[in-house]
Amino acid sequence: MIFITLAWNSYDFYVILSKINLIMSFILAPSLLSANFLRLTEEIEMVNRSEADWLHLDVMDGVFVPNISLGFPMIKQVAQIVTKPLDVHLMIVEPQKFIPFFQDLGVSSLGVHYEACTHLHGVVMKIKEAGMKACVVLNPHTPVELLTDILEDIDMVLVMSVNPGFGGQKFIPRSIDKIRRLKEMIVSRGLKTLIEVDGGINLDRGKRLVEAGADVLVAGNSIFNADNPLEMIRKFRQEI
Repeated sequence: MIFITLAWNSYDFYVILSKINLIMSFILAPSLLSANFLRLTEEIEMVNRSEADWLHLDVMDGVFVPNISLGFPMIKQVAQIVTKPLDVHLMIVEPQKFIPFFQDLGVSSLGVHYEACTHLHGVVMKIKEAGMKACVVLNPHTPVELLTDILEDIDMVLVMSVNPGFGGQKFIPRSIDKIRRLKEMIVSRGLKTLIEVDGGINLDRGKRLVEAGADVLVAGNSIFNADNPLEMIRKFRQEI
């Protein structure tokens, strides 16, 4: 009989289990921002047929971020044809005003920026009351420790590994350590909060992020700009 003394904290134990592939599962959410909008219906139908889990939707207002993306009429049309759960990331000011709109669309999870919400706890509660999963998004400069007093109230944290507003940006390497710190906070409290990551994710980075503690990978250009997006999604499943 072999006796093993466990001297690690809960996060160390999580990492060790991850490395021996006991809990290396993750959710894959292709980002529609990188799709070919001239063939949007085909792109969404491809995701519907794929091994992806969610469809990630970025909403920008040109105020909180220097870009504008999908408007409400287009979002409604997307919601009508997608069969995967919709994971919506609001890069807008005063996101609480639009919670009923996304509730009516049957959105699964709704993400709001820590930096955009003066009364973050109130916004999170309104999202949950509307029957959606509440996600708080952190810009690259925002430390995860600022979530200390709200972490138990949210379902997911989206860590931006690029500056929000545009697709195709270069991955910020220190995001990996940020995810490790956030995972340690979650595990030490015995919470089930998911960690989502968005920005510059490919197969190699995706594997490193999942090993660090990420639960949800948002991938845009690496999927939609691939020669065969359906096959690339399959590779994410097989190689991470």
